[in-house]
Amino acid sequence: MSAFFADRKRRADLIVIAALLLLALALYLVIGATRTEGGAVVVRVDGVVTERHALTDDGIYPLNGGSNILVIAEGQAWLSEANCPDLLCVKQGKIHYTGQSIICLPNRLTVTVEGGESNGVDFVVG
Repeated sequence: MSAFFADRKRRADLIVIAALLLLALALYLVIGATRTEGGAVVVRVDGVVTERHALTDDGIYPLNGGSNILVIAEGQAWLSEANCPDLLCVKQGKIHYTGQSIICLPNRLTVTVEGGESNGVDFVVG
């Protein structure tokens, strides 16, 4: 009789695993289908917008007094250099989809991809 319950338990485990795999695949497909390419990156220091650049504006931009270096090329943005100790912001890699962010906690800096084009404003002085 214990073999009967062991077989049922194994079958139930396989059903749960298969259901989770199907759910993960469905989520992956939905997220991939709804992703949109961003048009601009917005730079914030301490939560205040300091710069905005279109992803079509290829260049190298010093941020936050030169503590971070933003690179925009081929429609993607990334931090190539930083003066923070762990360099996690540099290791986050390239971003180009709306909603993606690069965050440098030691320098209180975020770079976020937003939809649409930059409105021509490169710097916001505040």
